[in-house]
Amino acid sequence: MSVIDSTRSTRSTGSGSTPSTGSTGSTIEPGPGIDALRRWVADVASLTQPDDIVWVDGSEEENRSLLTGMVRSGSIVALDDSLRPGSFLARSDPADVARVEDRTFICSATEADAGPTNNWRDPAEMREELTARFGGSMRGRTMYVVPFSMGPVGGAISQVGVQVTDSPYVVVSTRIMTRMGAEALAEIGPDTEWVPALHTVGMPLVADDGSAVGDVPWPSNEVKIIAHFPETREIWSYGSGYGGNALLAKKCFALRIASVMARQDGWLAEHMLLIRLTTPAGKVLHIAAAFPSACGKTNFAMMTPSLPGWKVETIGDDIAWLRPGADGRLWAINPEAGFFGVAPGTGPDTNPAAMATVRSNTIFTNVAMTLDGDVWWEGATEEPPKHLIDWRGRPWTPDSPEPAAHPNARFTVAAAQCPTISGDWDSHDGVPIDAIVFGGRRATNVPLVAEAEDWEHGVFFGSTISSEQTAAAEGPVGELRLDPFAMLPFCGYNMADHWQHWLEIGDQLGSKAPKVFRVNWFRKSSDGGYLWPGFGENIRVLEWIADRLEDDAEVEWSPVGGLPRVGGLDVAGLGLDGFALDELFEVDAVAWSAEAEQLRAHFDRFGDRVPQRLRDRLDQLTRRLDAA
Repeated sequence: MSVIDSTRSTRSTGSGSTPSTGSTGSTIEPGPGIDALRRWVADVASLTQPDDIVWVDGSEEENRSLLTGMVRSGSIVALDDSLRPGSFLARSDPADVARVEDRTFICSATEADAGPTNNWRDPAEMREELTARFGGSMRGRTMYVVPFSMGPVGGAISQVGVQVTDSPYVVVSTRIMTRMGAEALAEIGPDTEWVPALHTVGMPLVADDGSAVGDVPWPSNEVKIIAHFPETREIWSYGSGYGGNALLAKKCFALRIASVMARQDGWLAEHMLLIRLTTPAGKVLHIAAAFPSACGKTNFAMMTPSLPGWKVETIGDDIAWLRPGADGRLWAINPEAGFFGVAPGTGPDTNPAAMATVRSNTIFTNVAMTLDGDVWWEGATEEPPKHLIDWRGRPWTPDSPEPAAHPNARFTVAAAQCPTISGDWDSHDGVPIDAIVFGGRRATNVPLVAEAEDWEHGVFFGSTISSEQTAAAEGPVGELRLDPFAMLPFCGYNMADHWQHWLEIGDQLGSKAPKVFRVNWFRKSSDGGYLWPGFGENIRVLEWIADRLEDDAEVEWSPVGGLPRVGGLDVAGLGLDGFALDELFEVDAVAWSAEAEQLRAHFDRFGDRVPQRLRDRLDQLTRRLDAA
């Protein structure tokens, strides 16, 4: 049988179900009025054939039981409790270490609705393939039913999902990353919309002929498929136990499916950090910022300001949901409850707040382990330990040819543990947004900071976020990796329609729309060195942005946006000479004209779905450069 009938609403499917308390001792089960959830779980169980069904409640007792069982089975290692209290290390299969974008699909009704930046599969064909693969996939395992809320339970923009999974690693990680368990389940009533998310590692412990199959510490399958069905708001994930492939509340729900929900319901689901900025005068501002990978996003979210009197507090490090509020302003929440951060490169100098956050109660994946039962990764200390156990479980020394930690090694930790967490980070209504910032890693062309003329110009900024791909490609006309809104791998529908949705939100906000800026911490001099020190010194750019919000700083309008006037940016003590400042803000008309042609090709990729208002902005840029 098919688990999901593609013609029906995702909120009603299947036949009856009888939950089990299972091995963890969970006792919750869906209450009256949510028969659709019971039927869906029964259908999934009928297809996947688990030995047991457990409805998780999110309790501490349940969590301890799961972790103890995973230690006993060898799937995780308990770290030394005096060095890293309440923390564990997981080592994945070497073939299952990152998101698999080439195996991630948007199964919209038409390929045009998915757009050229997404992998598309016909939804009926994908459903048929996945139904076959999920058949018997949980034999010999426990199927966990995991209700969770994205955002504070009952919040103004919060959404509910239910994931089924045969991975206890996913259960304990989802408990950190979401509001998971009985409270979330209680939100589901007969009329509640909830997102069904199916996951299996794809390694049953009973073969088709009934013979037993030996388990492994990290079960997975060489075939991996992560499929999203926008029209029915479903997620199916097969074969991987890792991160965004398996923690379906994260990128799959919070961005790919939520972006579709947001477009339909009049809000935004974005790959953005959120911070609370307090000025020396006590003025509180909230900023949302979109950065592609490897562009300093987490360091921005947990910034330690270098200027006295300034304070940056973390609301979210990765995802923001934004909605027009009753007051006409744009409000935002962090829909997650935890951080799933990249460990390598995180250290006491680059991000002391993150290092303090992971001192306890953290699940580490694919980092190295010290001989005394702590963890280590490249960047954690200036000098590596003389002896380690690497991420594959092998002896390691500084002379070893490979890194001790996998480059995509992760930590999963509760946001509430972060020493820079804001007091309003989990507010039910969210926080009002004063400014939106876009950024990329650009060695050339893009100034340190520029202000958009208005919301429409800001959407043009967002639609043209880019980073140079390699050092060899750096230069005025170097090849760019375009990552619009930092959503390239995460937008659940046609990206050009996403831009149109942003324009419509701006039309709705009108004069109350936040100001929009673009930043670039990574511009280089002609000798290849970085011109800007970055990290905590980025507060100087936020100071100028804050002044612009109050119209207290003068601006000089260039073809690419408003720049600080000479002397308008505080660079005291940085040792920057006038030449370096000139380079940081130089707008080379010839180089920008060449880039404009690349942006035109970028828009042409989306054909006639690109909003004409953005094409007009590109034409305007070209005219201004010609006149410069």
